[in-house]
Amino acid sequence: MKKNRVDVISLGCSKNLVDSERLMNMFREKGFDVVHDSEKPNGEIVVVNTCGFIGDAKEESINVILEMAELKKRRRIGKLFVMGCLSERYRKELGDEIPEVDAVYGKFDWTGIAGDIEESWKRELTTPNHYAFVKIAEGCDRHCSYCAIPLITGQYKSRQMNEIVDEVRWLASQGVKEVLLIAQDLTYYGMDLEHRGMLPELVERISQIEGIEWIRLHYAYPTHFPYDLLKVMRENRKVCKYLDVALQHISDNVLSQMHRNITKEETMAFIRRLRNEVPGIGLRTTLMVGFPGETDEDFDELMDFVREVRFERMGAFAYSEEDGTYSALHYCDDVPEEVKTKRLEQLMEVQQEITSEVQSSMVGQTVRVLIDREEGEWMVGRTEWDSVEVDCEVFVKKEDNINVGEFYNVLITENSEFDVTGIKK
Repeated sequence: MKKNRVDVISLGCSKNLVDSERLMNMFREKGFDVVHDSEKPNGEIVVVNTCGFIGDAKEESINVILEMAELKKRRRIGKLFVMGCLSERYRKELGDEIPEVDAVYGKFDWTGIAGDIEESWKRELTTPNHYAFVKIAEGCDRHCSYCAIPLITGQYKSRQMNEIVDEVRWLASQGVKEVLLIAQDLTYYGMDLEHRGMLPELVERISQIEGIEWIRLHYAYPTHFPYDLLKVMRENRKVCKYLDVALQHISDNVLSQMHRNITKEETMAFIRRLRNEVPGIGLRTTLMVGFPGETDEDFDELMDFVREVRFERMGAFAYSEEDGTYSALHYCDDVPEEVKTKRLEQLMEVQQEITSEVQSSMVGQTVRVLIDREEGEWMVGRTEWDSVEVDCEVFVKKEDNINVGEFYNVLITENSEFDVTGIKK
């Protein structure tokens, strides 16, 4: 697939050809290389200008569209647009029957194609070139009592899947190897589009993009979790065995006050299922202490929970009242700040011991590491169980053939409290 190339395939009469010529000029003015009726289309954009006058012309148009759809599946071309007479008559049917078509235009609105290829998602990366965050949705429909996100961003709104896939394909063309999918509630993706969880399908489609090696999932929600995702995580080598799922608490008393719509028993069953169905998964969670009404008994229960579950990675924070939230309006912030601080310290001390033991167990293992940066005499990277900035790191002695943005097999030789040291195999 050639970047910055547009293939225009013109079928039917000379009136169609005039439309194609006008469209080609629009693309050229935007700086694209334009090729007409190529025998081997391979552009990042392909436009099929169809004819729908008689049966043979319809059949020819359908066959060409299907041929281009197959090229798209094989990643020989990028976006696929259809315009012209056939699509004027059968716009809905084409969109429904051939999902590889990115958009269908008719005989009179085809001038919108050149405007629609202005991809607003193209951007200048502030992260290193080998990884990027990809936001798949905005907003949240969960309405936890402490959270102001729904007040700020509104209801959940999933991005169209084709748009996300196109963005990731573009990122891969820029050298990105790891995509970190993010949303306030990743696991709700698609419910507002098709009333079903579409995250497993999205992850599968992204995994088919050449150049993408790791797909990492951030900010899942335990209620109504799309369990089909676990099969994808277990069987697809590109999907990191890593899940960031904020659980917040374990006491039924606190969970009820938080409006989390889950119980302790359901939470434990959820965690067991994750670990049973995805052997070797690394779980990261976030917990909250000091929520209004949290008793000493509630906190002790939380501590016991952390000791029992032994999260591979964990973060925690103290409750802070947010204006306009349910808890701010209806609860009294009755846990003193000094108690919140002490509880937070105690919780993190327990997790610190667990993380150190998890890291120690890696010594002697060979793991795949993505190198993120140079630091003094070290090259610093991450395993699939570690995300950017928030998790542990792997330190490898500099060698001439170790480069930032590349993957290496590393033998772990020693560990510190959080990080590990290794040598390239």
